[in-house]
Amino acid sequence: MKDMKERYLEKQARADLKKKMVFVAGPRQVGKTTMARRIIGAKGRYLNWDVPEHRETILRRELPAAGGLVLDEIHKYRSWRNYLKGLVDQPERRLDILVVGSARLDVYRFGGDSLQGRYHFLRLHPFSAAELKLERPQELLDLLTLGGFPEPFLSGSQTAARRWSRSYRSRVLRDEIVSLEHILDLGNLELLALRLPELVGSPLSVNALREDLQVSHKTVSRWLLVLERLYFMFRLPPFGAPAIRAVKKEAKHYHYDWSQVPDPPKRFENLVASHLLKWVHFHQDARGLDLELRYFRDVDGREVDFVVCAGRKPLRFIEVKWDDAPVSPALGYLKKRFPDVEALQISATGKKDYLSPEGIRVRPALPFLRELI
Repeated sequence: MKDMKERYLEKQARADLKKKMVFVAGPRQVGKTTMARRIIGAKGRYLNWDVPEHRETILRRELPAAGGLVLDEIHKYRSWRNYLKGLVDQPERRLDILVVGSARLDVYRFGGDSLQGRYHFLRLHPFSAAELKLERPQELLDLLTLGGFPEPFLSGSQTAARRWSRSYRSRVLRDEIVSLEHILDLGNLELLALRLPELVGSPLSVNALREDLQVSHKTVSRWLLVLERLYFMFRLPPFGAPAIRAVKKEAKHYHYDWSQVPDPPKRFENLVASHLLKWVHFHQDARGLDLELRYFRDVDGREVDFVVCAGRKPLRFIEVKWDDAPVSPALGYLKKRFPDVEALQISATGKKDYLSPEGIRVRPALPFLRELI
């Protein structure tokens, strides 16, 4: 797979543009700009807030009266929502407006959402096994090693992927955060970003991070929120129900660039988390479904990696293993208490495919991941 002609969101974005503005958010360098330019075509206008000449054009409102318009990174302009509202509410302008940004556009509102009902919101994720149409287990391991961002994956080079990942982290911390957040202690924030990949897969303790960095609990909490806002990482809350004694507060975290995670089994768990979140976000954004991705852990230490919920009710339990392994007792515990919920145990390198006596499907990961988005 060396050439990607169309991303999985393009068809949805084109359809949505016929009705409203479209916001496309997602991690930096995930392919938003390339996709947006392809959607508006050669006759459309592309303007990037980070380019001084483009910024001047935006501020002077020297914009076309009709056709396609891409506004990239405009969320860095404090009055960006009121600016867009003015464009949309001008009946003489007939623009198909596509707004793209490497931050959570639903967060950077600066005083309310003045665009209520005027846009569709879509989130673009890195490549996945389904989008790439992977067929062989080795291809999945290549995706695991190189990561799902277009540049490192399409390079096919582990060295190039490692260099890209280091540069990517630096650009997010030094460029994006400086432009959007008032943070003075960038050194300790970078230490936090370096530490987090080692902690993937376990409940994240803010207190432990506070002690490591010698900063306040409030500061670490804010930094984690900032990293989430910029699509550097994401957190999953625990799943709870009356039938189980689940923990209620501790979240687990994962990275959009899973190649940062040093331990292969944990990196694979991160890859699966990213695939599931991509599926959940697509069904939230494009289908309007009330889906969530969570994990399970109870006060007795039982843990299942992922719980997909629909309307806060469990839809699917998923446990991730590196190779063939006995069925997880914790997965059996959940299946017993929720017998109608689908339960799966998938593995990166395992070959076994069977249904256990408890009704748990054990299978290789690739066929399952290909069923997602």
